[in-house]
Amino acid sequence: MVGLGFKPSQGDHTLSIKHSESWGVAVLLVYVDDIIVTGDDEEEQQLLGQHLAKEFKIKTYGNYFMGIEVAHSKKGICISQQKYITGFLQETSKIAYKPASATIDPNVKLRDAD
Repeated sequence: MVGLGFKPSQGDHTLSIKHSESWGVAVLLVYVDDIIVTGDDEEEQQLLGQHLAKEFKIKTYGNYFMGIEVAHSKKGICISQQKYITGFLQETSKIAYKPASATIDPNVKLRDAD
């Protein structure tokens, strides 16, 4: 990554950052065998993806990371595991099951025995 102009973060050894001449930024975060590539420099993100594809067998999941979807809107960022859960229900032949309303009191204190 250093050869591509990325600099390792001093606070997190799994994070590398590259600032472009156009004041853009590309960010690479590695977690075990998952990688997040993000930033506001889309060209640099594309180049990084091409380089990684030359070196490794990769799959691109878009806005998904470890089964979590990250969606951006004017109201902010929303995370969801709907796609992961739907896939799990399909794999286990439970897709026809209906959701149940189950409210949990956030003030309940659980003990080890509970």
